[in-house]
Amino acid sequence: MADHIVIIGGGPGGYEAAHVAAQLGAEVTVVDTDGIGGSAVLTDCVPSKTLIATAELMADMGTAQELGVNFHDQEGDAATSISVDLGRVNARVKRLAADQSTDITARLDRDGVRVVKGRGRLGPDLTVEVGDETLRADAIIVATGAAPRTLPSAQPDGERILTWEQVYDLTEVPEKLIVVGSGVTGAEFASAYLSLGIDVTLVSSRDRVLPGEDADASAVLEDVLTRRGMHVLGESRMQSVTRDGDTVTVTLTDGRTVSGSHCILALGSIPNTADLGLEEAGVATDDGGFITVDRVSRTSARGIYAAGDCTGVLMLASVAAMQGRIAMWHFLGDAVSPLDLKKVSSNVFTAPEIATVGWSQKAVDAGEIEAEVVMLPLAGNARAKMQGVRDGFVKLFCRPGTGIVVGGVVVGPRASELIHPVSIAVAESLTADQLAQAFTVYPSMSGSIAEAARRLHRV
Repeated sequence: MADHIVIIGGGPGGYEAAHVAAQLGAEVTVVDTDGIGGSAVLTDCVPSKTLIATAELMADMGTAQELGVNFHDQEGDAATSISVDLGRVNARVKRLAADQSTDITARLDRDGVRVVKGRGRLGPDLTVEVGDETLRADAIIVATGAAPRTLPSAQPDGERILTWEQVYDLTEVPEKLIVVGSGVTGAEFASAYLSLGIDVTLVSSRDRVLPGEDADASAVLEDVLTRRGMHVLGESRMQSVTRDGDTVTVTLTDGRTVSGSHCILALGSIPNTADLGLEEAGVATDDGGFITVDRVSRTSARGIYAAGDCTGVLMLASVAAMQGRIAMWHFLGDAVSPLDLKKVSSNVFTAPEIATVGWSQKAVDAGEIEAEVVMLPLAGNARAKMQGVRDGFVKLFCRPGTGIVVGGVVVGPRASELIHPVSIAVAESLTADQLAQAFTVYPSMSGSIAEAARRLHRV
């Protein structure tokens, strides 16, 4: 008789686990509340990166004249400006998100996965309660995700004070946008709206944008953003956000105020773990409410696994998906490798993008690992010159002696794609020489990765 797997949550951690479990012959039920795909597809990753795709095109237009491209209106006069139709942009964002959700749902259906609409709650003896129905399981995965964090002094109204999930209802371009929070989400939205031609002020409680990222990368991004006209308020902690008619005011703890037409709150995330019956089922959580898991996604309760943002391990869709797959490989007896965060590549979708994998400069500087470091500016790359790219770099870390590549940073256009060869090197313990000796196309941005690796060669 087939094992029965019940998955609470239809995001990447849930639907990828469902695919693996079905592939391995299990009977699978997904209990979903908000729509298959979860926030990653419906309100977060897919929508934000679709918006950013439009922003990237707008940013590229800024270098068009340098590359010899001129714009003209219908009368033949030189065009003096370009603008964005935010209503059309957001309509496209919502359409693509819905289409992606439909595609994932269809694939689950093809795999024979049952989807139950409703809120799941853990019951006794490996059961999940959904309304009046009780689902019995051999194993359960909790993949309920997380939601935007708000504060009593900064409450979103869905119109002018917004979380990052609410921005897609905007139909008119904000006159002046204030983004509170300079982490990944705040930086991405600030960069995107700046590229769309909007006056943006970024309020950062830290001394630099993206305090959790590579310091050299953060410096490049902040320089680019300020050069393009963004107002960055460093070491400025938000105390409250209020609205009076069409004006939003952000009050800082030092008494200063910043006013604008709209404000996006990027204050972090809180896990969707309340009222799930976790405590009664013996599932441990930390002080922030995140579910505690090991490297094969097991919780403290036998037969119950967890995946994705509700675990707080590393809040990326790719990590959520891998946690879900690992859980099913482990429970159903397939070959499995525990989650290794040092092999996870991630990207900040700003302009320029910032991609990282493996050990960091901060860890090297702190003496956590001994590594040789090479940083190569993209400005000297032939393809970069052709495309008018002046900002960005490739940075590689390798172990002294063995030359094994243990980390890397790429800052530049499409860094999310350029990081992949470095990710392969880190995952497979390739040496800098091996990375350098693989052919690259000339001219190409990836040539800078090989060049950086060549500079790490030791005789």
